Order: sequence, then structure tokens, then C-alpha cells
Amino acid sequence: MTSTSVKNNLMPPGLVSNLQEVLLSRKGADEGDKSKDVAETTEPSSSSIPDSTEVNDSSKPIVLVTNSGGIESPGLTYLVEALVREGLYNVHVCVPQSDKSVSGHSVTLRETVEARSAEMNGATAFEVSGTPVDCVSLALSGALFSWSKPTLVISGINRGSSCGHHMFFSGVVAGAREASLSGVPSLSISLNWKEEESQETDFKDAAAICLPLINAAIRDIEKGTFPKSCFMNIEVPTSPLRNKGFKLTKQSNRRSTANWQAVSASRYPVGHFLNNQQGLGLKFAQLGRDASAAGAARRLTTQKKNLEIVESVGAAGKPDFNRVKKYFRLEFLDKQHEDIDEDLDYRAVESGFIAVTPLSLSPHTETDIQMAASDWISAVFNTEQ
Repeated sequence: MTSTSVKNNLMPPGLVSNLQEVLLSRKGADEGDKSKDVAETTEPSSSSIPDSTEVNDSSKPIVLVTNSGGIESPGLTYLVEALVREGLYNVHVCVPQSDKSVSGHSVTLRETVEARSAEMNGATAFEVSGTPVDCVSLALSGALFSWSKPTLVISGINRGSSCGHHMFFSGVVAGAREASLSGVPSLSISLNWKEEESQETDFKDAAAICLPLINAAIRDIEKGTFPKSCFMNIEVPTSPLRNKGFKLTKQSNRRSTANWQAVSASRYPVGHFLNNQQGLGLKFAQLGRDASAAGAARRLTTQKKNLEIVESVGAAGKPDFNRVKKYFRLEFLDKQHEDIDEDLDYRAVESGFIAVTPLSLSPHTETDIQMAASDWISAVFNTEQ
């Protein structure tokens, strides 16, 4: 199937509101008429959220949710609420204890990792003192949960776009990639957050419009028709409810420019860095969450050494001229891109589409993956043609 045929299967603007009805109708009449307007399906209701005893129903497909922003991230909260409200899945959550948004595919080695239970209505949840990749790897190992292979792993919803080269830095994309490396189907979801326009309820809307695609993915995974050897990166536009529909896209070469700024030590003294968990990589707030006393002691020893070095500079009016110390901060600046290919991920998102980009673990299968994803997405929505 060519990219042109995929475009012909795109959802028209009015289709988003009744997509839930279309997909749920394929589940059979025995499940009843559960279709509602997208806005209505996002309204939380304590009576509609199963309690913790229902979460462990072994007859339901297991869905593992992770993210890069932590347990209090609104994107995670609204996504889990939407999944739990469906009442169709056994929802488990495993997320970092702190924000790991730009952690890439990093893992924690030679240090003990702590997993701490967390409260999340209708789901079994843990916070992990590691990266998103640590969270998924631990969850799939069989050491944390009683299972080792969920039906689907969902990573998100991330605050900010993960298009183009940002995927290499993205912790949320890495969470989905780790699942795919372990042979588990996965999705990563990001919202194109803009500081001047976006609000937290946009995550609620993003969860609602992605839910039909999630439902279709789980159903087709069980049927064996979901694309293999890839995972899907979903990018939701800034105004989710005004989207133009789902669109199959390709990863672009979009990237930001790394901008390193020299920082004055006099302007930002040692105390300032510590109070803001910045400078020299010191994060004292994290010490209380170290998984073991030994791990905490090792970190504290290293930090004390670093502090002694900094404090020795000019402490008695006698700077150490044999040691040069400089401070820098990294910022990413957006670059102007002139790509005209409307099938690229960021171009589709900027045009108001929900971009779905299949990502292959092998560069040699990109064409086959694109074709398989095209066929699947078209099949999901072909009942509207």
C-alpha cells in the first residue's frame, strides 16, 4: 500500500467524535452499546472505575503503562484513568520516581534500584528509582510483577513532542523501544505541548482520542494481526480535540540545536546549584530515595569530594590555579525546517493530524514495517469508507 492510499484512509475531522463507537461496535453486541462522545468518555466517574480487586482479573489483557515524567504527571494520570474506565484491561503502572524526560535509552548499572508501591485508583502501580528503560525492563523481568509479558506496553503521555531526532533523546520513546526489544508490542504517546497555548486538560483529551487506537491495537495483538518488529510513536497535536484525524507518518530529520551557555560561578554560587538540584550533577533530594545505605554512602562520598573542590576555590582568597572549573547549562533551541514532505511526523502534527510513526528496530526492514503499519492503520479505520 502506498502513502497515497493511506491518505485516502485518513479520518475526516468529524470522525474523531464517533471513532469510539465504530471500534467498540466490532467487539460484539454482548458488550452493549458503550459509545459516547469523546468529550463525554473523558469525564471521570468514581463509580465507573474498578477497584483494585478487579485489576487482577487474569481473564483481562495486561496493559503496562510507563512514562518519563513520574507518577504525578498529568499525562500518565489521564491515560491510566481512561484505560481503567474501559474496564477491559488489567492495568499495571511502572514509572520513574523523578522526571527522566531526556534520559534516552539509559539504564542503571552497578547500583541498587528501588521499587516503591504507589497509589493509583484501579491500577497496580510502582515508582522506580531509575529510568523509563529500567522501569520497563524490571516490569518485564518477572521480578516485580507476577507476569513477565503484558499484551501491550504504553509509554506516555509525554509533555512535549518527540518527533524527528528528539526520539533519540526521549525517555518516553525509549520506554516503548525497550518493550519492543523484548518482543512486546508497544506504543509511545506525546502531546505537542506549547507553553503559551496548552493546559493540563489537553492530556485528558489526548488520552480520549488515542484510546480507540489503543483498543484496536490490543484487539489485533490478540488476533495476531498487529504489525510485528516495530513499535508505534504517536504524536498528538497541540489542540487535541481539533485534530484532523490519524495519519501514518515517517520519522523526520528534525532536531534542535544544542546551545551550551557558560554560567558564572559568582552569579550562581554553590548553594544556588544545590537548591535547584543543578550544578555538578548533585541531586541531594534523591539521596533519601536511594535503594540502599551503601548506595547512598557512595553517592554522598562523591558529592562531598566535589563540594570540597568547589569550596576550595577562593574560600580563603587563594584560588587553586592548578585546577580549572567552569559551569555550563544546556538548552535546546528549535531550528527552522523547510521540509515539504507532508508525510513527515512533525509536519503532520503541525498541520493538526495525530501522527502515527512506526519505528523499526532494524534499519533494513523500514520499508516492510511502513507497509505493514499502513495496512494495519487502514484496516482499523476502513469501516468508515
